[in-house]
Formats: sequence, C-alpha cells, structure tokens
Amino acid sequence: MLKAEKIEKFYGKLHVLKGVDIEIQKGEIVSIVGSSGAGKSTLLHILGTLDTADKGSVTIEGKRIDNLKGNALAKFRNKHIGFVFQFHHLLPEFTALENVCIPGWIAGTAKKEVEQRAEQLLKNLGLSQRLQNKPHQLSGGEQQRVAVARALINQPSIVMADEPTGNLDSENGRELHHLFLQLRDQYKQSFLIVTHNEELAQMSDRIVHMKDGRVVG
Repeated sequence: MLKAEKIEKFYGKLHVLKGVDIEIQKGEIVSIVGSSGAGKSTLLHILGTLDTADKGSVTIEGKRIDNLKGNALAKFRNKHIGFVFQFHHLLPEFTALENVCIPGWIAGTAKKEVEQRAEQLLKNLGLSQRLQNKPHQLSGGEQQRVAVARALINQPSIVMADEPTGNLDSENGRELHHLFLQLRDQYKQSFLIVTHNEELAQMSDRIVHMKDGRVVG
C-alpha cells in the first residue's frame, strides 16, 4: 500500500536520511522508534508529502507521489493521507464537528455528506456530547480524538501520526493506543506512527527501528 525506496535527505551538509526503505501493508499499524535525531519525523514528513526527499521514491496505492507537485500533490495528500500530531492543531474558532469536516469540505465532498460522516466518526470515538464544543472546552484527550476523526474524514489510505501521545497523560495515551487498534480492526485503517512511547510501539503490528538516518535491525 505504501512503499518507499532509497530515501535520502540532506539539510545543507547534514545527511539526515541515508537510503531508507520501508513498506506498509493495508490495515497494518507500524511504529517507527529511535533516539532523537535518528530521522524518524523527517521520514514521516517525506512519506506524508509534507517534505521532499533529495533521492528515492515514494509510492502510495500504486502512485508515485514524489513526482507530484502543486495542486495535484495537495489533492492527493488530502484524499489519501490523514495526519495526527502531538499538538492537536485544531482551529480554535470552530466546533469539534467543524474541525473534523474541514478536510472533507476542502476535498469538495457534499456538505451534508461530510457532516454526517464527521458526526458518526465523533460518536464512534465517544464524543457524541461534544459535537458543538470548541477546542478550549475539550480535554487534551478529547482534542486528540477530534484530531483523529479529522484524519479519518476522507477515508485515507493511511494515517500518519507524529508522537500522538506526546502531549497526553498516561491514561489518555493508553486510550489512544486502543483507539488505533479499534480503527484498524473496524476500518482496516493503516497507521504509521513515530513514537517514543514503548507501550504504543509494542501494540503495533511491526516496529521499525531507526538510528543515524538508517533503518536498523
């Protein structure tokens, strides 16, 4: 479903990624672990089209995405990739429901259809009483669930999560771990997760270890 080959990335003279290969199957949860500076987040951003590689190829659902640019790239990203970050990045002036709907509206899907799917996702994630609440009225765990619903709204091929539990306490972090498993089982959703959280990593189907810009082990 996702395949990256020989990914290299330089920042000036700093060689951050040194020929990384990675492959993810549909319905698989893969965690990337490693010390700070190993290149984990850089790789995630390249696979998610938020950054570009200097060398190598990235294919999602059979399409080479490293060759896409401009509107074509933005359209592909919006349709096929969902994102969950450590900080929720919810828009404070919008309700939970509206925040979830935004990627669907950008995709041009009918307003009513997007709202119905967003409402169902939020209900499935235990937020049926929070649809009209704005981010400041939600707990950290609730905000992260809204971010997960937003990532799922366009039924993406893969959800990419960068330290998704990094801003949560242990209880909410554990709930998010189980939520990812539930979504994998319910929607056959693929996840690629960068994490320092050993408990989350161990719950994954597979762990990819990175060190000094390479996949090891």
